[in-house]
Amino acid sequence: MVPLLRISFAVQADIPALAALVNRAYRGEASRQGWTTEADLLDGQRTDEADLQQHLTAPGATFLLAHDAAGHLLGSVYLKNQHPDLYLGMLAVEPARQAHGGGRQLLAAAEAHARQLGCTSILISVISVRRELLAWYERHGFQETGETTAFPTDTRFGIPHQKLELSLLRKELAVG
Repeated sequence: MVPLLRISFAVQADIPALAALVNRAYRGEASRQGWTTEADLLDGQRTDEADLQQHLTAPGATFLLAHDAAGHLLGSVYLKNQHPDLYLGMLAVEPARQAHGGGRQLLAAAEAHARQLGCTSILISVISVRRELLAWYERHGFQETGETTAFPTDTRFGIPHQKLELSLLRKELAVG
């Protein structure tokens, strides 16, 4: 288990480190150190600084960052208020530190943020063939909605090896 991480909101100056973390967590050889890699499904980057800047400055949106006691960035998650849902995306944990509780801590912080905003559920989209990741979210209370959406065709964020679609999952939050 990862010791308790320090969770904070991202600021403009965090974007370069955030881009590097998200890309390491999802794509390329570094991502293969963890279990959340998409390297077998897509080539190219997961995101870039311009994309993260756009996400960070969108109305109702933020990134939560997780740092260890020494101040190293170990994880992040994108959140956007789409009341009554809080959309959650780009949950990323440093590949060598995955499967030790950092993702759970970020998910708990996201749920707390959702409640602060008055959201009653969290919505996420996951590549439908990523069964192990879908199962992880299901173990944390998410349920597939039965809805799917097309995988983005902008190759700036990855070149698929096969046709992909996104499954939508939702977690209802207990009120109180």
